[in-house]
Amino acid sequence: MSVVVPAYGGQEKLDLTLASLAAQSYPGHLMEVVVVDDGSEPALVLPPIRPENTRLVTAPAHGWGPGHAVQAGVEATEAPVVMRLDADMVADREHVEAHLRWHHLADYLAVMGRVVFTDAPDTGLTATGMRERVEDGSAADFLGPGNTMEWVSEVLESTDGLRTAGHRAWEVFTGATASVRRELFESAGGMDPAMAMGEDSELGYRLSQRGAVFVPEPGAVGWHLGRPTTERRGVAAVRFGRPFKENRIPRQGSRRDSPRRTWQVPFVDVVVDTVGRRFDDVSATVDALLGGDTADIRIRLVGEWGRVTPGRHGTIDDPAVDVRLVHENYRCEPRVEFVESEPSPDPDVPFRLMVSPGSLSRPGAVRALTGAADREGAGLVLIRSAGRDRGEALRLERTAAFARARHLGASAGERDALVAQLWGLHLMDRYEVLIADRESGERPPKDWHKKMLKAERNEERWRAEAERWERRIRALTGGRLSRLLLAVRRG
Repeated sequence: MSVVVPAYGGQEKLDLTLASLAAQSYPGHLMEVVVVDDGSEPALVLPPIRPENTRLVTAPAHGWGPGHAVQAGVEATEAPVVMRLDADMVADREHVEAHLRWHHLADYLAVMGRVVFTDAPDTGLTATGMRERVEDGSAADFLGPGNTMEWVSEVLESTDGLRTAGHRAWEVFTGATASVRRELFESAGGMDPAMAMGEDSELGYRLSQRGAVFVPEPGAVGWHLGRPTTERRGVAAVRFGRPFKENRIPRQGSRRDSPRRTWQVPFVDVVVDTVGRRFDDVSATVDALLGGDTADIRIRLVGEWGRVTPGRHGTIDDPAVDVRLVHENYRCEPRVEFVESEPSPDPDVPFRLMVSPGSLSRPGAVRALTGAADREGAGLVLIRSAGRDRGEALRLERTAAFARARHLGASAGERDALVAQLWGLHLMDRYEVLIADRESGERPPKDWHKKMLKAERNEERWRAEAERWERRIRALTGGRLSRLLLAVRRG
Protein backbone atom coordinates (compact mmCIF):
# COMPACT_ATOMS: atom_id res chain seq x y z
CA MET A 1 0.00 0.00 0.00
CA SER A 2 1.29 3.43 -0.98
CA VAL A 3 -0.17 6.30 1.06
CA VAL A 4 0.21 9.67 -0.64
CA VAL A 5 -0.11 12.69 1.63
CA PRO A 6 -0.40 15.99 -0.30
CA ALA A 7 0.63 18.89 1.92
CA TYR A 8 0.82 22.64 1.37
CA GLY A 9 1.59 24.21 4.73
CA GLY A 10 0.60 23.28 8.27
CA GLN A 11 3.50 21.35 9.82
CA GLU A 12 1.53 20.75 13.03
CA LYS A 13 -1.37 18.98 11.32
CA LEU A 14 1.02 16.96 9.15
CA ASP A 15 2.77 15.75 12.31
CA LEU A 16 -0.56 14.48 13.67
CA THR A 17 -1.42 12.78 10.38
CA LEU A 18 1.90 10.92 10.30
CA ALA A 19 1.58 10.01 13.99
CA SER A 20 -1.79 8.37 13.29
CA LEU A 21 -0.29 6.46 10.36
CA ALA A 22 2.53 5.27 12.64
CA ALA A 23 -0.09 3.65 14.89
CA GLN A 24 -1.91 1.64 12.19
CA SER A 25 -2.87 -2.00 12.64
CA TYR A 26 -1.68 -2.68 9.09
CA PRO A 27 1.94 -3.94 9.11
CA GLY A 28 4.34 -1.02 8.78
CA HIS A 29 6.78 -2.84 6.53
CA LEU A 30 4.01 -3.34 3.94
CA MET A 31 3.14 0.36 3.81
CA GLU A 32 5.04 3.24 2.25
CA VAL A 33 4.12 6.85 2.92
CA VAL A 34 5.06 9.67 0.58
CA VAL A 35 4.51 13.24 1.76
CA VAL A 36 4.39 15.68 -1.14
CA ASP A 37 5.33 19.25 -0.24
CA ASP A 38 3.41 21.47 -2.63
CA GLY A 39 5.22 24.77 -2.13
CA SER A 40 4.94 25.10 1.65
CA GLU A 41 6.66 28.08 3.27
CA PRO A 42 8.59 27.27 5.30
CA ALA A 43 9.32 23.93 3.69
CA LEU A 44 7.95 20.88 5.48
CA VAL A 45 10.14 18.40 7.33
CA LEU A 46 9.50 14.84 8.42
CA PRO A 47 8.80 14.63 12.17
CA PRO A 48 10.36 11.98 14.43
CA ILE A 49 7.06 10.13 14.88
CA ARG A 50 6.16 8.70 11.50
CA PRO A 51 5.75 5.32 9.74
CA GLU A 52 8.99 3.44 9.20
CA ASN A 53 8.86 3.79 5.39
CA THR A 54 8.18 7.51 4.97
CA ARG A 55 9.66 9.84 2.37
CA LEU A 56 9.30 13.54 1.66
CA VAL A 57 9.27 14.70 -1.94
CA THR A 58 8.74 18.12 -3.46
CA ALA A 59 6.05 18.64 -6.06
CA PRO A 60 7.50 19.55 -9.48
CA ALA A 61 7.74 23.29 -10.05
CA HIS A 62 5.74 23.20 -13.31
CA GLY A 63 2.43 22.92 -11.44
CA TRP A 64 0.64 23.35 -8.14
CA GLY A 65 -2.46 22.28 -6.25
CA PRO A 66 -3.66 19.04 -4.62
CA GLY A 67 -4.22 17.21 -7.91
CA HIS A 68 -0.71 18.04 -9.07
CA ALA A 69 0.73 16.97 -5.69
CA VAL A 70 -1.17 13.66 -5.56
CA GLN A 71 -0.11 12.79 -9.10
CA ALA A 72 3.53 13.49 -8.21
CA GLY A 73 3.23 11.30 -5.12
CA VAL A 74 1.69 8.38 -7.00
CA GLU A 75 4.44 8.56 -9.62
CA ALA A 76 7.03 8.36 -6.82
CA THR A 77 5.56 5.08 -5.49
CA GLU A 78 5.31 1.52 -6.74
CA ALA A 79 2.82 -0.40 -4.56
CA PRO A 80 -0.18 -1.99 -6.33
CA VAL A 81 -2.70 0.00 -4.25
CA VAL A 82 -2.54 3.77 -3.87
CA MET A 83 -4.32 5.73 -1.17
CA ARG A 84 -4.71 9.47 -0.74
CA LEU A 85 -4.86 10.82 2.79
CA ASP A 86 -4.88 14.58 3.23
CA ALA A 87 -2.36 16.21 5.55
CA ASP A 88 -5.08 17.47 7.89
CA MET A 89 -6.51 14.01 8.59
CA VAL A 90 -6.08 11.72 11.59
CA ALA A 91 -6.62 8.07 10.69
CA ASP A 92 -8.12 5.62 13.17
CA ARG A 93 -6.10 2.52 14.02
CA GLU A 94 -7.68 0.18 11.41
CA HIS A 95 -8.06 2.81 8.73
CA VAL A 96 -5.49 1.49 6.26
CA GLU A 97 -6.35 -2.14 6.98
CA ALA A 98 -10.05 -1.49 6.27
CA HIS A 99 -9.15 -0.02 2.88
CA LEU A 100 -6.85 -2.89 1.93
CA ARG A 101 -9.36 -5.63 2.72
CA TRP A 102 -11.50 -4.53 -0.20
CA HIS A 103 -8.67 -4.44 -2.71
CA HIS A 104 -7.89 -8.10 -2.00
CA LEU A 105 -11.42 -8.95 -3.23
CA ALA A 106 -11.50 -7.10 -6.58
CA ASP A 107 -9.30 -4.84 -8.66
CA TYR A 108 -11.93 -2.35 -9.86
CA LEU A 109 -13.01 -0.84 -6.54
CA ALA A 110 -12.79 2.78 -5.40
CA VAL A 111 -12.85 2.68 -1.59
CA MET A 112 -13.77 5.72 0.47
CA GLY A 113 -13.17 6.14 4.20
CA ARG A 114 -15.61 7.81 6.57
CA VAL A 115 -14.59 11.43 7.10
CA VAL A 116 -15.56 13.09 10.38
CA PHE A 117 -15.05 16.83 10.63
CA THR A 118 -13.96 18.11 14.00
CA ASP A 119 -12.68 21.34 15.48
CA ALA A 120 -9.36 20.19 16.89
CA PRO A 121 -8.61 21.24 20.50
CA ASP A 122 -6.06 24.01 20.87
CA THR A 123 -4.03 22.30 23.58
CA GLY A 124 -2.69 18.84 24.25
CA LEU A 125 -2.73 17.79 20.62
CA THR A 126 0.82 16.41 20.32
CA ALA A 127 2.16 13.79 17.95
CA THR A 128 3.16 11.52 20.84
CA GLY A 129 -0.26 11.74 22.43
CA MET A 130 -2.00 11.22 19.11
CA ARG A 131 -0.08 8.04 18.36
CA GLU A 132 -0.90 6.67 21.81
CA ARG A 133 -4.60 7.48 21.49
CA VAL A 134 -4.84 5.93 18.03
CA GLU A 135 -3.07 2.81 19.29
CA ASP A 136 -5.38 2.36 22.29
CA GLY A 137 -8.54 3.33 20.37
CA SER A 138 -9.32 6.50 22.35
CA ALA A 139 -8.75 9.04 19.54
CA ALA A 140 -12.49 9.54 19.11
CA ASP A 141 -12.86 10.47 22.78
CA PHE A 142 -10.14 13.06 22.46
CA LEU A 143 -11.14 14.57 19.11
CA GLY A 144 -14.85 14.66 19.87
CA PRO A 145 -17.83 13.26 17.92
CA GLY A 146 -17.61 15.76 15.07
CA ASN A 147 -19.96 15.33 12.12
CA THR A 148 -19.96 14.14 8.54
CA MET A 149 -21.05 15.99 5.42
CA GLU A 150 -24.82 15.95 5.69
CA TRP A 151 -25.47 15.51 1.98
CA VAL A 152 -23.05 12.59 1.75
CA SER A 153 -24.73 10.88 4.71
CA GLU A 154 -28.13 11.38 3.08
CA VAL A 155 -26.97 9.82 -0.20
CA LEU A 156 -25.44 6.82 1.58
CA GLU A 157 -28.58 6.29 3.62
CA SER A 158 -31.00 6.64 0.70
CA THR A 159 -29.00 4.27 -1.54
CA ASP A 160 -28.26 1.52 1.00
CA GLY A 161 -24.58 2.43 1.14
CA LEU A 162 -24.43 3.13 -2.63
CA ARG A 163 -25.83 -0.33 -3.49
CA THR A 164 -28.70 1.30 -5.36
CA ALA A 165 -26.92 4.50 -6.44
CA GLY A 166 -26.33 3.25 -9.98
CA HIS A 167 -24.43 5.61 -12.26
CA ARG A 168 -24.45 8.39 -9.62
CA ALA A 169 -22.28 6.61 -7.03
CA TRP A 170 -19.19 8.61 -8.03
CA GLU A 171 -20.77 11.85 -6.80
CA VAL A 172 -19.82 11.11 -3.17
CA PHE A 173 -16.21 10.24 -4.00
CA THR A 174 -14.05 12.50 -1.86
CA GLY A 175 -10.28 12.52 -1.80
CA ALA A 176 -9.60 13.15 1.88
CA THR A 177 -9.34 9.37 2.32
CA ALA A 178 -9.70 7.22 -0.80
CA SER A 179 -7.89 4.28 -2.37
CA VAL A 180 -7.81 2.46 -5.71
CA ARG A 181 -5.67 -0.07 -7.51
CA ARG A 182 -2.79 1.55 -9.35
CA GLU A 183 -3.90 0.07 -12.68
CA LEU A 184 -7.34 1.60 -12.29
CA PHE A 185 -5.88 4.96 -11.29
CA GLU A 186 -3.60 4.99 -14.31
CA SER A 187 -6.29 3.79 -16.74
CA ALA A 188 -8.41 6.76 -15.65
CA GLY A 189 -5.54 9.11 -16.49
CA GLY A 190 -4.57 9.90 -12.89
CA MET A 191 -5.27 13.27 -11.32
CA ASP A 192 -5.97 16.27 -13.50
CA PRO A 193 -3.41 18.89 -12.39
CA ALA A 194 -5.52 21.66 -13.90
CA MET A 195 -8.18 21.09 -11.25
CA ALA A 196 -7.27 23.37 -8.34
CA MET A 197 -10.54 22.44 -6.58
CA GLY A 198 -12.89 19.52 -7.05
CA GLU A 199 -10.11 17.31 -8.36
CA ASP A 200 -11.39 14.37 -6.29
CA SER A 201 -14.91 14.53 -7.76
CA GLU A 202 -13.53 14.80 -11.28
CA LEU A 203 -11.32 11.75 -10.71
CA GLY A 204 -14.32 9.91 -9.26
CA TYR A 205 -16.26 10.55 -12.45
CA ARG A 206 -13.47 9.18 -14.64
CA LEU A 207 -13.09 6.13 -12.40
CA SER A 208 -16.81 5.50 -12.77
CA GLN A 209 -16.49 5.72 -16.54
CA ARG A 210 -13.86 2.96 -16.42
CA GLY A 211 -16.33 0.66 -14.66
CA ALA A 212 -15.27 1.23 -11.05
CA VAL A 213 -17.50 0.17 -8.17
CA PHE A 214 -17.56 2.67 -5.30
CA VAL A 215 -17.37 1.26 -1.78
CA PRO A 216 -17.96 3.41 1.32
CA GLU A 217 -16.06 1.78 4.20
CA PRO A 218 -17.44 2.98 7.56
CA GLY A 219 -14.64 1.16 9.38
CA ALA A 220 -12.01 3.42 7.82
CA VAL A 221 -12.66 6.41 10.09
CA GLY A 222 -10.65 9.59 9.63
CA TRP A 223 -10.97 12.88 11.50
CA HIS A 224 -10.56 16.03 9.45
CA LEU A 225 -8.94 18.68 11.63
CA GLY A 226 -11.03 21.76 11.00
CA ARG A 227 -13.86 22.59 8.63
CA PRO A 228 -13.31 22.14 4.86
CA THR A 229 -13.13 25.11 2.51
CA THR A 230 -16.26 23.93 0.71
CA GLU A 231 -18.17 24.36 3.97
CA ARG A 232 -16.53 27.52 5.27
CA ARG A 233 -16.81 29.30 1.90
CA GLY A 234 -19.39 27.18 0.12
CA VAL A 235 -20.81 29.72 -2.34
CA ALA A 236 -17.38 30.96 -3.44
CA ALA A 237 -16.07 27.38 -3.74
CA VAL A 238 -18.97 26.31 -5.95
CA ARG A 239 -18.55 29.41 -8.11
CA PHE A 240 -14.85 28.75 -8.60
CA GLY A 241 -15.17 25.04 -9.33
CA ARG A 242 -18.19 25.13 -11.62
CA PRO A 243 -16.58 25.92 -15.02
CA PHE A 244 -13.72 23.47 -14.40
CA LYS A 245 -16.14 20.66 -13.57
CA GLU A 246 -18.64 21.47 -16.31
CA ASN A 247 -16.01 21.20 -19.04
CA ARG A 248 -14.87 17.79 -17.81
CA ILE A 249 -17.93 16.16 -16.26
CA PRO A 250 -20.92 15.78 -18.60
CA ARG A 251 -22.89 14.55 -15.60
CA GLN A 252 -22.59 17.97 -13.95
CA GLY A 253 -26.21 19.00 -13.45
CA SER A 254 -25.49 22.69 -13.94
CA ARG A 255 -24.65 22.03 -17.61
CA ARG A 256 -28.37 21.79 -18.28
CA ASP A 257 -28.60 25.54 -17.61
CA SER A 258 -26.79 26.07 -20.93
CA PRO A 259 -28.39 23.50 -23.27
CA ARG A 260 -26.96 24.89 -26.51
CA ARG A 261 -23.32 24.85 -25.34
CA THR A 262 -20.55 22.47 -26.35
CA TRP A 263 -17.90 21.36 -23.88
CA GLN A 264 -14.53 19.66 -23.60
CA VAL A 265 -16.18 16.29 -22.93
CA PRO A 266 -19.48 15.75 -24.80
CA PHE A 267 -22.48 14.00 -23.27
CA VAL A 268 -23.00 11.55 -26.15
CA ASP A 269 -20.73 10.18 -28.85
CA VAL A 270 -22.72 9.33 -31.99
CA VAL A 271 -21.25 6.86 -34.50
CA VAL A 272 -22.71 6.70 -38.02
CA ASP A 273 -21.32 4.16 -40.51
CA THR A 274 -21.52 5.84 -43.93
CA VAL A 275 -19.68 3.15 -45.95
CA GLY A 276 -21.74 2.28 -49.02
CA ARG A 277 -24.58 4.60 -47.99
CA ARG A 278 -26.21 7.36 -50.03
CA PHE A 279 -25.52 10.98 -49.20
CA ASP A 280 -29.24 11.66 -48.86
CA ASP A 281 -29.68 9.04 -46.13
CA VAL A 282 -26.55 10.07 -44.25
CA SER A 283 -27.32 13.78 -44.35
CA ALA A 284 -30.93 13.28 -43.29
CA THR A 285 -29.81 11.31 -40.24
CA VAL A 286 -26.93 13.59 -39.26
CA ASP A 287 -28.90 16.79 -39.79
CA ALA A 288 -31.70 15.47 -37.59
CA LEU A 289 -29.21 14.80 -34.80
CA LEU A 290 -27.43 18.14 -35.16
CA GLY A 291 -30.76 19.94 -35.14
CA GLY A 292 -32.08 18.12 -32.08
CA ASP A 293 -32.60 19.70 -28.70
CA THR A 294 -29.39 18.13 -27.32
CA ALA A 295 -26.46 20.09 -28.72
CA ASP A 296 -23.88 18.45 -26.46
CA ILE A 297 -23.03 15.62 -28.87
CA ARG A 298 -20.08 14.61 -31.03
CA ILE A 299 -20.80 12.78 -34.29
CA ARG A 300 -18.15 10.50 -35.75
CA LEU A 301 -18.73 9.53 -39.36
CA VAL A 302 -17.09 6.27 -40.36
CA GLY A 303 -16.28 6.35 -44.06
CA GLU A 304 -13.83 5.89 -46.91
CA TRP A 305 -12.51 9.42 -46.65
CA GLY A 306 -9.33 8.48 -48.48
CA ARG A 307 -11.43 8.55 -51.65
CA VAL A 308 -11.87 12.31 -51.25
CA THR A 309 -8.81 13.23 -53.29
CA PRO A 310 -7.79 16.59 -54.81
CA GLY A 311 -7.32 17.16 -58.49
CA ARG A 312 -9.49 16.23 -61.45
CA HIS A 313 -12.35 13.85 -60.72
CA GLY A 314 -15.81 13.02 -61.94
CA THR A 315 -18.85 14.96 -60.79
CA ILE A 316 -22.33 13.49 -61.01
CA ASP A 317 -21.09 10.09 -62.22
CA ASP A 318 -18.06 9.92 -59.93
CA PRO A 319 -18.02 6.50 -58.17
CA ALA A 320 -17.14 8.35 -54.95
CA VAL A 321 -19.78 11.03 -55.35
CA ASP A 322 -21.66 10.16 -52.13
CA VAL A 323 -18.43 10.08 -50.12
CA ARG A 324 -17.44 13.50 -51.49
CA LEU A 325 -20.84 15.00 -50.80
CA VAL A 326 -20.92 13.81 -47.18
CA HIS A 327 -17.39 15.08 -46.57
CA GLU A 328 -18.08 18.48 -48.10
CA ASN A 329 -21.38 18.80 -46.28
CA TYR A 330 -19.86 18.39 -42.80
CA ARG A 331 -16.21 19.38 -43.08
CA CYS A 332 -16.94 22.75 -41.40
CA GLU A 333 -19.22 21.37 -38.68
CA PRO A 334 -17.22 21.40 -35.39
CA ARG A 335 -19.33 18.63 -33.86
CA VAL A 336 -18.57 16.19 -36.69
CA GLU A 337 -15.39 14.12 -37.06
CA PHE A 338 -14.34 11.89 -39.97
CA VAL A 339 -12.83 8.50 -39.09
CA GLU A 340 -11.78 5.60 -41.28
CA SER A 341 -13.02 2.82 -38.97
CA GLU A 342 -15.33 2.47 -36.00
CA PRO A 343 -13.62 4.31 -33.13
CA SER A 344 -13.08 2.82 -29.71
CA PRO A 345 -15.41 4.23 -27.07
CA ASP A 346 -14.18 7.45 -25.48
CA PRO A 347 -14.02 6.46 -21.80
CA ASP A 348 -14.84 9.98 -20.59
CA VAL A 349 -18.13 10.26 -22.54
CA PRO A 350 -21.14 8.80 -20.67
CA PHE A 351 -22.95 7.36 -23.71
CA ARG A 352 -22.25 6.05 -27.20
CA LEU A 353 -25.08 6.09 -29.74
CA MET A 354 -24.88 3.91 -32.85
CA VAL A 355 -27.19 5.16 -35.62
CA SER A 356 -28.00 3.62 -38.99
CA PRO A 357 -28.15 6.10 -41.92
CA GLY A 358 -31.72 6.68 -42.98
CA SER A 359 -33.03 6.70 -39.41
CA LEU A 360 -34.59 10.09 -38.81
CA SER A 361 -34.56 11.01 -35.14
CA ARG A 362 -37.04 13.32 -33.49
CA PRO A 363 -35.73 16.57 -31.92
CA GLY A 364 -35.84 15.07 -28.43
CA ALA A 365 -34.44 11.67 -29.39
CA VAL A 366 -31.09 11.88 -27.61
CA ARG A 367 -32.70 13.25 -24.47
CA ALA A 368 -35.35 10.50 -24.58
CA LEU A 369 -32.75 7.75 -25.01
CA THR A 370 -30.38 8.91 -22.28
CA GLY A 371 -33.26 9.77 -19.99
CA ALA A 372 -34.67 6.26 -20.35
CA ALA A 373 -31.23 4.76 -19.71
CA ASP A 374 -30.86 6.71 -16.46
CA ARG A 375 -34.45 6.23 -15.38
CA GLU A 376 -34.25 2.46 -15.89
CA GLY A 377 -30.61 2.19 -14.79
CA ALA A 378 -29.94 0.39 -18.08
CA GLY A 379 -26.54 -0.22 -19.61
CA LEU A 380 -27.97 -0.76 -23.08
CA VAL A 381 -30.98 0.78 -24.84
CA LEU A 382 -32.18 -0.54 -28.19
CA ILE A 383 -34.57 0.75 -30.84
CA ARG A 384 -35.57 -1.89 -33.35
CA SER A 385 -35.90 -1.19 -37.06
CA ALA A 386 -39.27 -1.59 -38.79
CA GLY A 387 -37.74 -3.65 -41.61
CA ARG A 388 -38.05 -7.38 -42.06
CA ASP A 389 -34.62 -8.05 -40.61
CA ARG A 390 -35.60 -6.15 -37.44
CA GLY A 391 -32.06 -4.83 -37.10
CA GLU A 392 -31.09 -2.07 -34.70
CA ALA A 393 -32.01 1.41 -35.93
CA LEU A 394 -30.43 2.96 -32.82
CA ARG A 395 -28.27 1.49 -30.11
CA LEU A 396 -27.32 3.45 -26.98
CA GLU A 397 -24.47 2.07 -24.87
CA ARG A 398 -23.59 3.28 -21.38
CA THR A 399 -19.81 3.62 -21.45
CA ALA A 400 -19.31 2.65 -17.80
CA ALA A 401 -21.37 -0.53 -18.21
CA PHE A 402 -19.42 -1.78 -21.21
CA ALA A 403 -16.11 -0.77 -19.60
CA ARG A 404 -16.92 -3.00 -16.62
CA ALA A 405 -17.96 -5.84 -18.93
CA ARG A 406 -14.63 -5.62 -20.77
CA HIS A 407 -12.75 -5.47 -17.48
CA LEU A 408 -14.49 -8.65 -16.34
CA GLY A 409 -13.20 -10.42 -19.44
CA ALA A 410 -16.36 -10.58 -21.57
CA SER A 411 -15.68 -11.05 -25.27
CA ALA A 412 -17.30 -8.79 -27.85
CA GLY A 413 -20.07 -11.32 -28.41
CA GLU A 414 -20.73 -11.71 -24.67
CA ARG A 415 -20.81 -8.08 -23.60
CA ASP A 416 -24.44 -7.32 -24.38
CA ALA A 417 -25.60 -10.24 -22.25
CA LEU A 418 -23.30 -9.33 -19.36
CA VAL A 419 -24.31 -5.66 -19.48
CA ALA A 420 -27.96 -6.71 -19.48
CA GLN A 421 -27.28 -8.88 -16.42
CA LEU A 422 -25.29 -6.28 -14.46
CA TRP A 423 -27.06 -3.08 -15.52
CA GLY A 424 -30.14 -4.01 -17.51
CA LEU A 425 -31.39 -3.88 -21.10
CA HIS A 426 -34.18 -1.49 -22.06
CA LEU A 427 -36.19 -1.63 -25.31
CA MET A 428 -37.92 1.55 -26.43
CA ASP A 429 -40.83 2.20 -28.77
CA ARG A 430 -39.36 3.48 -32.01
CA TYR A 431 -42.05 6.17 -32.23
CA GLU A 432 -40.59 7.80 -29.10
CA VAL A 433 -37.36 8.66 -30.90
CA LEU A 434 -37.79 8.11 -34.64
CA ILE A 435 -39.80 9.83 -37.33
CA ALA A 436 -41.90 7.31 -39.26
CA ASP A 437 -40.36 6.12 -42.53
CA ARG A 438 -41.75 4.55 -45.68
CA GLU A 439 -41.52 1.02 -44.31
CA SER A 440 -43.50 1.68 -41.18
CA GLY A 441 -46.07 4.07 -42.66
CA GLU A 442 -47.15 7.32 -41.10
CA ARG A 443 -47.36 7.69 -37.37
CA PRO A 444 -50.96 8.04 -36.11
CA PRO A 445 -51.91 11.75 -36.05
CA LYS A 446 -52.18 13.50 -32.70
CA ASP A 447 -55.97 13.91 -33.20
CA TRP A 448 -56.50 10.26 -34.17
CA HIS A 449 -59.27 9.77 -31.59
CA LYS A 450 -61.24 12.74 -32.90
CA LYS A 451 -60.91 11.48 -36.47
CA MET A 452 -61.98 7.99 -35.43
CA LEU A 453 -65.17 9.31 -33.81
CA LYS A 454 -65.95 11.31 -36.93
CA ALA A 455 -65.47 8.22 -39.09
CA GLU A 456 -67.77 6.22 -36.84
CA ARG A 457 -70.46 8.89 -37.15
CA ASN A 458 -70.08 8.86 -40.95
CA GLU A 459 -70.35 5.10 -40.90
CA GLU A 460 -73.67 5.30 -39.02
CA ARG A 461 -74.99 7.94 -41.43
CA TRP A 462 -74.10 5.92 -44.54
CA ARG A 463 -75.43 2.72 -43.01
CA ALA A 464 -78.78 4.44 -42.41
CA GLU A 465 -78.76 5.72 -46.00
CA ALA A 466 -78.05 2.21 -47.32
CA GLU A 467 -80.91 0.74 -45.30
CA ARG A 468 -83.28 3.43 -46.66
CA TRP A 469 -82.40 2.51 -50.24
CA GLU A 470 -82.80 -1.19 -49.42
CA ARG A 471 -86.34 -0.60 -48.27
CA ARG A 472 -87.14 1.36 -51.43
CA ILE A 473 -85.76 -1.43 -53.68
CA ARG A 474 -87.92 -3.98 -51.92
CA ALA A 475 -90.96 -1.81 -52.25
CA LEU A 476 -90.43 -1.09 -55.95
CA THR A 477 -89.30 -4.51 -57.21
CA GLY A 478 -90.14 -7.14 -54.64
CA GLY A 479 -89.73 -10.89 -55.24
CA ARG A 480 -86.70 -12.56 -56.82
CA LEU A 481 -85.15 -9.44 -58.43
CA SER A 482 -85.07 -7.68 -55.07
CA ARG A 483 -83.29 -10.59 -53.41
CA LEU A 484 -80.75 -10.77 -56.24
CA LEU A 485 -79.88 -7.05 -56.07
CA LEU A 486 -79.54 -7.16 -52.30
CA ALA A 487 -77.28 -10.24 -52.50
CA VAL A 488 -74.97 -8.44 -54.98
CA ARG A 489 -74.82 -5.40 -52.70
CA ARG A 490 -73.97 -7.40 -49.62
CA GLY A 491 -71.38 -9.48 -51.48
